[in-house]
Amino acid sequence: MAAAILNAANAEKLNRLKSGVDGLNQISENEKSGCINLVARYLSGEAQHVEWSKIQTPTDEVVVPYDTLVPTSDDPVETKKLLDKLVVLKLNGGLGTTMGCTGPKSVIEVRNGLTFLDLIVIQIENLNSKYGCNVPLLLMNSFNTHDDTLKIVERYSSSNVDIHTFNQSQYPRLVVDDFSPLPSKGQTGKDGWYPPGHGDVFPSLKNSGKLDALLAQGKEYVFIANSDNLGAVVDMKILNHLVHNKNEYCMEVTPKTLADVKGGTLISYEGRVQLLEIAQVPDEHVNEFKSIEKFKIFNTNNLWVNLKAIKRLVEADALKMEIIPNPKEVDGIKVLQLETAAGAAIRFFDNAIGINVPRSRFLPVKATSDLLLVQSDLYKLEDGFVIRNEARKNPANPSIELGPEFKKVGNFLSRFKSIPSIIELDSLKVVGDVWFGTGVTLKGKVIIVAKPGKKLEIPDGAVIENKEINGHEDL
Repeated sequence: MAAAILNAANAEKLNRLKSGVDGLNQISENEKSGCINLVARYLSGEAQHVEWSKIQTPTDEVVVPYDTLVPTSDDPVETKKLLDKLVVLKLNGGLGTTMGCTGPKSVIEVRNGLTFLDLIVIQIENLNSKYGCNVPLLLMNSFNTHDDTLKIVERYSSSNVDIHTFNQSQYPRLVVDDFSPLPSKGQTGKDGWYPPGHGDVFPSLKNSGKLDALLAQGKEYVFIANSDNLGAVVDMKILNHLVHNKNEYCMEVTPKTLADVKGGTLISYEGRVQLLEIAQVPDEHVNEFKSIEKFKIFNTNNLWVNLKAIKRLVEADALKMEIIPNPKEVDGIKVLQLETAAGAAIRFFDNAIGINVPRSRFLPVKATSDLLLVQSDLYKLEDGFVIRNEARKNPANPSIELGPEFKKVGNFLSRFKSIPSIIELDSLKVVGDVWFGTGVTLKGKVIIVAKPGKKLEIPDGAVIENKEINGHEDL
C-alpha cells in the first residue's frame, strides 16, 4: 500500500528494509509491521506542514481553564464510582544515564529515601484505601528498563495496587546509507535497537493485551504521564469533567515561562485542536513560537485518554502522528530512529480538549538542579505527594544552575552535607569545585565560583544573601 506512493529509490529502500526486518527474530510480527509502516510514512514525505496563517488561538471551550472545572462531589460513593473508571499509566522507558545512574530513571531517590516509583505507588495506595476503589498502575517500559523494573515491582507485592508492566515496541535503528536495519549488519546488542517514542503507548497498550483486559474490567480512562513528573497526580476534577463531557482526549497544558519556550503548544487548526511542536514551525516563525505573548501555554505531557477511543483508532490504524526523525551515530555508523509523541495524537480523537492547569502539576526532575529544588525546604512530602511550601511567596521556583561537578546524582549528593534552605532564593549559579556544609541558607541572587584548581567549602550554617562568592575571603 504505502510503497505505491514512493519513488523508485525510496521503494527500493523500503524493500531492502522489509527483507532485513523479516529476518529479525528478536521482535514480534506487530513490531515488524509497525516499523515498516512508520518508515513507509517517513519515506513518502507525509510530513504535515502547518500553514501559519491558519493557526488560531484556542478558545476557553477548547483549552478549558482549570478554575472553571466543576468541584467534585463530597460523596465518597460518587468518588469511588469515578475512580473505578480510571487507570494510571506511567511512561517508564527512560534510563537515569543523564544523571549518572544505571537502570530506570524512576528508581532514583527523590526525597526521604523514596524513589519516583515509591511515591507513585504510595499515592495510588492512599486513593485505593481511602475510597475502597481499585485504580491499577501500568508501567510502560522499554527493552532498556524492562528487566530491572520487573525486579523492582516485586517489592510492592503486598500493596493494594494492581501493578501491570508491558513493553513499548522495539524497532531496529536504520542505517542512513541504505536503510537496512542495523541489527542485520551484525550490531546484535542493545545499540542496534530503539524504542520509538511515547506515541507508541497506544499500539503497545493494544498489542500487549492490556487494553482489552482493562476494558473488560469496566475501565474507561487512562491517565498517562512521565514517571519523572512529580506533579502528575490523579485529579478528580479533571476526571469528572472528561466523564461528564465525553471528551476522548485531554492534554494538560500550563502557562509558559521563559524556561519553557521550546515546549509544544495547543492550537486550533482547521476546526480541530492539535499540538504544534517547535520542529513543525517554519524557520521564519520560530521566534514568534517561542514568545510568551502569542503562544501562552505548553504541553506538560499529562494526558487523559478514553480507552474505547484508543481501541477504535488503533484498530483502524488511524493514529498517524507526526514523525520525529532522530539521527544518531553507533560505532561510527550514521543511523536514524523515527519516533512519535503521544501528545500529537490529540487531533485524531473526538471532542478533544486541553485543560490549563496550575504549574504545580508540572514538576519534572530532568537534572540534579531539579533534584535540589524538590529535596529542599521549598517542598514537603505528604502521603506520597510533593507539595510546595506555603512559606515561599514567589509563585515561580528559583532558577538553579549547577556546574558539571554536580551533574551525576552521586556527586551531587556528596557535595551537599545537607540541602540548603532556598525558600527565599531567586537564583543560584555554582561553578567549579564547590562543597556545601550543613544548614546553609541561600537568599536572593547567589553566585558561587571556585577558582580553577581550588576547592571552595561553604561552612556549616552560612547565610548567603545577594552575593557573589569567589573564595573563602568573601564568606
